Amino acid sequence: MAGMKGFYIGIGVVVVIGGGALLRAGWVGAVLPTDPIDLASIEAGRAFGGYALGDEDAPVQVVEFADFECPACRLLWVLTVPDVKQRLVATGRVRYVFRDFPLDSHRQTRGAHHAAACTDDQGLFWEMHDKLFATQTEWTGPGNAERRFRGYAAEVGVDLAAYDTCMTEGRHRGRIQASVEAGLSVGVSSTPSFLIGGRLFNRGLAYDEIKAIVDSLAPIASQ
Repeated sequence: MAGMKGFYIGIGVVVVIGGGALLRAGWVGAVLPTDPIDLASIEAGRAFGGYALGDEDAPVQVVEFADFECPACRLLWVLTVPDVKQRLVATGRVRYVFRDFPLDSHRQTRGAHHAAACTDDQGLFWEMHDKLFATQTEWTGPGNAERRFRGYAAEVGVDLAAYDTCMTEGRHRGRIQASVEAGLSVGVSSTPSFLIGGRLFNRGLAYDEIKAIVDSLAPIASQ
């Protein structure tokens, strides 16, 4: 009985941090959300579909809508994303896509997303992505966030002249807003949120939850 009591207590635990909620309970796995969402058709004609890792032909696409200033998104980056990359992306089972979803309640996040987009122009998005989450408590505090972003860009190896031009022009503001609007159109209401196999999960997911969903969508022969 003690073990079962602990299990039910664990199922009910919810961690709420900053701009998002990270549910740490195990995915019960009974039924996926109904009515699959076709994000590609919603975004028809838009040139940019997010920042992707993994094989284009992977059987399952995992789309994360995230905010660089969201502490729950940073926690996801620490606890979940490394396992997803190593066990699901690297093995060819998943294509992982990061989508911009800066929240209006976060003062510095638009600048952070734009800085990451400008480093993407030089093929260094994921390096900047990791840097922004690793230093989140620095640039969300007092001080000049734009100066910090420029310093991080230099650390990951960008050409600063090109980066400065991109930032000054606000080159990717429209692209970031289009990503927000795409998220809103499919029902994203918090960060982090996931779209997996056309089903929306408006919360953070642990690795075991993501794997269970992927397994349900694309079982492997040994299972």
